[in-house]
Amino acid sequence: MLPSVEPTVSVSLAPQTPQTPQTPQTPKGQDQAENPADRDFAAEAETVAVWKVDQDVVVNTAPANDPDDDALGRRIRRKVDLRLCTIAGILCSLNLLDSGVLSSAAVTSMLSDLGLDHGNRFSVSIFIFTISSIVFQLPSTIAVRILGPRVWFSAITLAFGIITLCTGFVRTWQQMIVLRILLGAAMSGIFPGLAYLISTWYPRREQQLRFAFMQSGEVLVLATGSLVNYALNRLDGRGGLEGWRWMFVVQGLCTALIGLATYWWMVDFPENSHHSFRFLTADEAAVVSKRIESDRGDLVAQEFELKKVLVHAKDFKIWAFASLFFMQNIVSTALAYFVPIILQNGLGYSANASIILSAPPYYYAVVPVLASSWFADRLQIRAPIIVFNAVCLITGFCVLGFASNSGARYFGVFLATGAYVANWAALTAYQANNVVGQWKRVFTAAACTMFNGAGGIAGSFIVRNFEAPTYTTAVWVSIGSHIVMISVVAALSVHFYRANMSQSKRAGVLENTAGFRFTY
Repeated sequence: MLPSVEPTVSVSLAPQTPQTPQTPQTPKGQDQAENPADRDFAAEAETVAVWKVDQDVVVNTAPANDPDDDALGRRIRRKVDLRLCTIAGILCSLNLLDSGVLSSAAVTSMLSDLGLDHGNRFSVSIFIFTISSIVFQLPSTIAVRILGPRVWFSAITLAFGIITLCTGFVRTWQQMIVLRILLGAAMSGIFPGLAYLISTWYPRREQQLRFAFMQSGEVLVLATGSLVNYALNRLDGRGGLEGWRWMFVVQGLCTALIGLATYWWMVDFPENSHHSFRFLTADEAAVVSKRIESDRGDLVAQEFELKKVLVHAKDFKIWAFASLFFMQNIVSTALAYFVPIILQNGLGYSANASIILSAPPYYYAVVPVLASSWFADRLQIRAPIIVFNAVCLITGFCVLGFASNSGARYFGVFLATGAYVANWAALTAYQANNVVGQWKRVFTAAACTMFNGAGGIAGSFIVRNFEAPTYTTAVWVSIGSHIVMISVVAALSVHFYRANMSQSKRAGVLENTAGFRFTY
């Protein structure tokens, strides 16, 4: 269930004399407005909530009415959806765009041209990228908060595009490895940074559908990228470049241009959103802030100190969330990088047909991710949706691994792809709904993405060409990982249920926020 934060809470941690609400007191360590524009915004937001701070417990006494129930609130929400979710979907697609380019190029002459067809060199080129990404994820996610989304996302996207462009001109597998390391560093902050940014903009009850919007844009770009790769591969020999080089050159150039546009397209955090290019006014930003305060009361970030970020490593549930992403990405990496190879070696399709046929499963994935996320937000549930998607994925891999008909096995690819894409949104909402505090959100997003990357390392090795056409290892590891995922979600849900019941009976405090309830 997705319980709401109790909107009006009266907690007395020290004797107090009843009085009319005063100007909100900023929690310990949080930043104050530094310039006149921020001070004006602070004045606009004075009616958001009354904060009382004692012994590091934050009490949210925001008014019970929901500011998104009126026409103004709905209009602002649509404006945020159109601006933030579109650019988030495009930028997040760059993570999968790389896997799409590399997997499409893998069924052309690239492996032999660069010597990647010897031993495990191709798998090494995948996991070395992941290692680099893991190392830089926490610093890069922190940078989103410190430097601001517009500056940071624009810079790393531009770098990502330039590196992808350069990949089209490498001559040896060693050069490819070097660029893969740089690419991993550049891309490290995209997914955790975007997941963190979106979580700061929406109340918990609306988050999964917004993550689904982001995922939909991601998979649509990936699917279209497969068709573009097919067309670019037909340019083989033009300008003295092989077809696979054209894939990297063209998509790298497009990514670099997107990076430049990101500076104006991306939005800042809610409390600074009126400074974004042609976005919200100060009045509209105050409405958004009121919604966040009413939901969980963690609008403003504390002043940055590394220990304030790392202290959250003591929370066991963060690592439980991270383990879910590990198991998820074992499967998603195997499918994202190896579907064309499976279609070619396992199902007997030609190289060009394999590139084209890898696109439809991603177009289909938009349906389950939007449908399941809509139901999750509407019914205010999280764990049952994750379990349902996991069961669908297990079914898909059973069909892919054990059916004898090629058409049936291709249907298994559809089912598995739709399920894992849908679970990205579900898992991201699950973790974002159950943590409070800006730096805790940063740490959780980075930790989940690091484990996600570790799952990618495992996933890059489970698809073994010598096991074609059944790919037994990939099938059983994928099935087993999602059985474990169901078990972890069940255990977390029991813990959250008991914590919520204990809080109700004993008037305890969860996540240092009075009135907060866990999501399950």
